[in-house]
Amino acid sequence: MTYKFDDLVYIGRFQPFHLAHMQTVSIALQQSQYVILALGSAQNERNTKNPFLAQEREQMILSNFSEADQKRIKFVHVIDVYNDVKWVKLVKSLVNEVVKPQDKIGLIGHFKDDSSYYLKLFPEWEMVELDSLVGSISATPLREAYYRGEIKHTEFPQGTIEFLQNFKKSDMYQQLQHKFDTQDKSNL
Repeated sequence: MTYKFDDLVYIGRFQPFHLAHMQTVSIALQQSQYVILALGSAQNERNTKNPFLAQEREQMILSNFSEADQKRIKFVHVIDVYNDVKWVKLVKSLVNEVVKPQDKIGLIGHFKDDSSYYLKLFPEWEMVELDSLVGSISATPLREAYYRGEIKHTEFPQGTIEFLQNFKKSDMYQQLQHKFDTQDKSNL
């Protein structure tokens, strides 16, 4: 099969991985030999905004794809850096570690709101903008429902549902749920 890109980069926190994320990765797999998921907020602390560690998100995401597609999905872990210049340098450096020098690299995503400005910070990567995702799912209300004990089955692929059900049985979930209930945004 001929692909437009060797690698398509998709930047996100995926906290948790929902159907709009799945749709984006599926489109990326149609256009690129490999999809590189740049997992944001990859530090090793949990809080109500970032409940899942990078390795857990990898597991959650891969559980939704066939074995063949799993082999075409790569991950890089991007820690929070509150300086755009340093953050862009970090993302590029991490991506360069998992691509070949001659690869044609693109960036996939959509301009959801003001927080999506970062998509303009990589002008050397051709942008694949997904208009179909305008007004789509937001992870924030899904996390909030999760802390209230609900898993919105219509918003998640099956692998994510199973991951969330299993995580709900953990002490970590109980601690995060308590932090949510008490509006404590600090790390565990």
